[in-house]
Amino acid sequence: MSDGAIFAKKPELPLAQHKFAALNGTPEQRKEAVQKLVEGIKQDKMAAFYSRLVAEGVLKEDKALAAELEAANAIELAALDKKVEEAKEEHGDLEQNESCIHRAVFLAQIGEDDKAHQAYEEILQRPTTTLNQKLDIVFGKLRLGLFYYRPQLIQKEIDRAHDLVNKGGDWDRRNRLKAIECIWRCSQRQFKEASDLFIECLSTYASPELMSLADFVCHGALACAVVMPRSDIKKKVIDAPEVVEVIGYIPNVSRLLRALYDCKYADYFGALAGVEDDHLSVSRYLYAHRRFYTREMRIRGYAQLLESYLSLTIKSMADSFGVTQDFIDKELARFVAAGRLHCVIDKVGGVVETNRPDTKNAQYQNTIKQGDLLLNRIQKLSGIISI
Repeated sequence: MSDGAIFAKKPELPLAQHKFAALNGTPEQRKEAVQKLVEGIKQDKMAAFYSRLVAEGVLKEDKALAAELEAANAIELAALDKKVEEAKEEHGDLEQNESCIHRAVFLAQIGEDDKAHQAYEEILQRPTTTLNQKLDIVFGKLRLGLFYYRPQLIQKEIDRAHDLVNKGGDWDRRNRLKAIECIWRCSQRQFKEASDLFIECLSTYASPELMSLADFVCHGALACAVVMPRSDIKKKVIDAPEVVEVIGYIPNVSRLLRALYDCKYADYFGALAGVEDDHLSVSRYLYAHRRFYTREMRIRGYAQLLESYLSLTIKSMADSFGVTQDFIDKELARFVAAGRLHCVIDKVGGVVETNRPDTKNAQYQNTIKQGDLLLNRIQKLSGIISI
């Protein structure tokens, strides 16, 4: 049977993160990232990926290294081609599929992503390919999509993986799919879906090829922080044994969650700034959403404080968050105008008065509106029938 770990590890996703850091990190981060990129390229003989990075200006050209990598690729591909031919002559369909799969994995490993996709797809369409082989191939294609960040391909393969899993995928593959989809939803700013998937697969996480447990907890916990009720954050995230095990590696995330739960808003703001610097700004999955995320978390902090009072002074609120009164005034004015906070600012008196929406009255008005629409449609329908 095919070994799912083969697909799970090639190409190595940390290299995509190093490429991101080489383009977007601080000077120190860029220097370290370039060094790790070169090491990874040499280890996996990634001639095609190296050529791409040189063309994009990420790495400087080294013709001797390029020639060495291409020569190594030619030797390995010749050996794999020989195994494919031997399997066709001496073995059955299962062994033939396995030999072709190993060749496709090597193409993915060296950076020949288009050829790897074609090879995967050709095996996938064979009537002799087993369900587990199909799932592993889809995971291989998913990994290529994540490595080169191709959203349409990723969503297509996730949908395909769900279809295959529903036909009889085992527990390991089901859990691996949930972990991949959790990170994918984070990258698409779908934090509610990501948080649900995170809670589902946290206790059985076994996908170190995707990212370490600490990184997975970091992404999942940040998704939970922005959408999950405060009581659930304590029960399902902060106190979860898997989170407790690794939370020491991500101190600012730990501070953010605990400060939100304990209502320590000055510490909450400090932790949020640390999260932005240490995680949002360096994660290729969250980088595009860093401003959205910090804005939503500020709104959440303001709303949580205002829930506890009918009114409070701007000075008191500024002191709670450890910022100036002018900053709070501008923040509240912007979010109130946008309809994100339900309060009224008395600038003369220096007071903020909460103005919570009447949920029951809103439901009543909505019911009346829907009833009127229904009656209008019935009248139109009766007119048509009478004609």
